[in-house]
Amino acid sequence: MLPVVETDEEWDAVVPDEAVMRPGAEDLCARLGLGGAALTRFTEGSQPVYAVGAEHVLKLFPAAAADDGVAEGRVLSYLQGRLPVPTPQVHAYGPYENGWQYVLMSRLPGENLARAWDRVPQEDRERIASETGEALAVLHSLESGPLADVLGPGDWAAFLDRQTAGAVAQQRGRGLSEAWLEQIPDFLASVPLPRAPRPSLLHTEVMQQHLTVDPDGWRLTGLFDFEPAMIGDRAYDFVGVGVFVTRGDPKLLARLSAAYGHAFEPEVLLAYTLLHVYSNLPWYMRELGVPARRTLPALAEAWFGSGAA
Repeated sequence: MLPVVETDEEWDAVVPDEAVMRPGAEDLCARLGLGGAALTRFTEGSQPVYAVGAEHVLKLFPAAAADDGVAEGRVLSYLQGRLPVPTPQVHAYGPYENGWQYVLMSRLPGENLARAWDRVPQEDRERIASETGEALAVLHSLESGPLADVLGPGDWAAFLDRQTAGAVAQQRGRGLSEAWLEQIPDFLASVPLPRAPRPSLLHTEVMQQHLTVDPDGWRLTGLFDFEPAMIGDRAYDFVGVGVFVTRGDPKLLARLSAAYGHAFEPEVLLAYTLLHVYSNLPWYMRELGVPARRTLPALAEAWFGSGAA
């Protein structure tokens, strides 16, 4: 019931259109034994995602992103019960029609942390940071081999080379000023990154938007959205952490790093920020601000270090 979506033009025409998407979602739910359940589409996220009744979530992946659907189904199935924070339980995943993939999973309890953050007291923010660090430590300790057939990038050194080669163009496309752009090549050349790190299972987008909390006591109740998971250097996961969880707060990052069991050098984390697949430095600058000394080393310290720069 869903049409083929393989191009950007098809994506723009089909994915936002509920007149097209909802009948397909309803048909798939009926096939999965959930016919008649209320469907509520979530507004966040790049993929179409529906709450199915009160207990289930259906995530759909068009052919253009079918590999992401396979990856998420595999990763969530592998993680079930392995982390100290809950992850969605997979009830079913696989192909639908016309190249579409789906994942039917449990709905995590609690409230989205990004929406709740302004109401969270400082001491509870610190505990949430610690719980996040503990969860990441376990995630990164898991054997990644069972997922190597569905998760990239495969050759980490080649990935670094590709991202480095395109780093200036990526940020220019985001609207970064020339004063910052001209610093990127020398900065990246100055930061030694491991070309053959111990392979770690990475979420890659650990951010408030992908965490849920219980407002009664402010405890973590879930980590979700493993669609962009990768295997690589564990420090790469701290890009989202520093920008979207601790948000440039050195005390929170210190608490999270202590719970994780390791603190990464600020320059390493900014280098990975520039090399991240979805890197958008101008957006991060609007979110976190920039130091008075407008250099990349100062920016690294301000976002990922002591905050003194």
